[in-house]
Amino acid sequence: MDKLTTVSRNNLIALKYGEKKELQEFKPWQRDILLFDTYIAGTSFIEDMAELEPNIKLGDRLNFFREPDNKHDANAIIIKTTENRKIGYVPQEDNIVFSRLMDAGKLLFGIVKSKELKGKWVKIYIDIYLHE
Repeated sequence: MDKLTTVSRNNLIALKYGEKKELQEFKPWQRDILLFDTYIAGTSFIEDMAELEPNIKLGDRLNFFREPDNKHDANAIIIKTTENRKIGYVPQEDNIVFSRLMDAGKLLFGIVKSKELKGKWVKIYIDIYLHE
């Protein structure tokens, strides 16, 4: 049976199971919080979407970047793949709270939930997470 002990390192207290000698670094209370589900806007305006689409898989992480100088929307949030390829935006009707969170220094990201091909148009549904 494993033995449960507490270990203190770098001013953090962790629980340690068994006799493992190494202790993995962690941040207490670190978690990803599901905030919202939506779709990616503007995919039809991405010129190379036809070549990008087959590489976008369910469960893929997507990175969010603020674009406050966007001439159409001051709350714009660009969505990019982990390879730094732009695939669209958080929809304007959904982005005001998320842009405020990002402007306050919070890390938001998306996870691909599903996708549909509608002719040449790709509709990608995502979950938006806050990394806390």
